[in-house]
Amino acid sequence: MSPEASAARARFAALIQRDPIPLDEAALAIAAEEYPSLDPGPYLARLDALAARVLRAAPGPLRPAPALGALREVLVEEEGFRGNAEDYGDPRNSFLNDVLDRKLGIPISLCVVWMEVARRCGVALRGVGFPGHFLARLETPGVEVFVDAFNGGELLGADEVLARFRARSSGRELDPRHLEAVGPRAILTRMLGNLARTYAERREPVGAWWVADRLLLLQPAHLEALRDRGLAAGALGGVSAAERDLAAYLARAPEAPDAEAVREALEGYRANRPLQN
Repeated sequence: MSPEASAARARFAALIQRDPIPLDEAALAIAAEEYPSLDPGPYLARLDALAARVLRAAPGPLRPAPALGALREVLVEEEGFRGNAEDYGDPRNSFLNDVLDRKLGIPISLCVVWMEVARRCGVALRGVGFPGHFLARLETPGVEVFVDAFNGGELLGADEVLARFRARSSGRELDPRHLEAVGPRAILTRMLGNLARTYAERREPVGAWWVADRLLLLQPAHLEALRDRGLAAGALGGVSAAERDLAAYLARAPEAPDAEAVREALEGYRANRPLQN
């Protein structure tokens, strides 16, 4: 691992020990793995500036409904933040610096922008782990409004959210827990999970390795990340690291559906281990 990568990892590890975890800083620390010279300061300042504009755009005292209108006015109508439907799988859609630069993202990264700008304005906008399409929810007593940041900041009621789920899932009912707010650790885990799928699809073992490693920092019991880190290490020639992770995975999940395939991979690494003189 390069010195730059070590520094990015150390910063991320330190940030996720804070309570609460600073979501904006931690998201930028994830991006620092791909952009070793990334300075988070200008991007945090950009979020500050967006929040100042929202406060100026909100009429009178900041109340929930006008705040959402002002957020949409600044982030969507003026800045043009939107979902990247044309190239959804582009990894840049998951890096907060790229999202702020390009004004393009996927639901969760765009929600992070909305949430962090809202937080700076004193508005409680929380992430919601809706299946397949991350949303944000206004945390105000007596008001249940969801924001679809991917689709231009569209505002949805709970009934509309449920209807969308039923339409996509052949009428299956939504687990109410999927409408509950989630914290920074869960959001970062989901962001990294998106990146893990992206790098797997692109067959990029370097990206797959560091994403799995960050997932394990966040969630040490994440078995899939342990397996994926081992397989990525093996693809990169890190036989000892691959053996360690894959053996640990099999010890903790001996009956996993993919246990036989992982066992074969582990045996292959052991068989081809360089001889020690």
